[in-house]
Amino acid sequence: MGTKLYVGSLSYDTTDESLRECFSKAGNVVSAMVVTDRMSGRSRGFGFVEMSTPEEAAKAVETLNGQELDGRTIIVNEARPLEPRPPRGGGFGRGGRGFGGGRDY
Repeated sequence: MGTKLYVGSLSYDTTDESLRECFSKAGNVVSAMVVTDRMSGRSRGFGFVEMSTPEEAAKAVETLNGQELDGRTIIVNEARPLEPRPPRGGGFGRGGRGFGGGRDY
């Protein structure tokens, strides 16, 4: 398994393919994905790239962090594991109290 990188400050015009093409200059790209909003399908301004080796990932961070891609200066870091978040309060069945306006039943 390769090393996953976080890429931030992406242009809304950046695609998976343009992200892959940019990072291929640093080595073999296993996967490249721009994260999109579920409702609108529009880019959320960040993505992830997986490089095949830790050495290629380090080279990508060194050479591409602070460089321009599609008119924006990108941020490249090694991705951190997703940390567990506390449950969100709110609607019925999601840890909230339901539809009662906060009353205890």
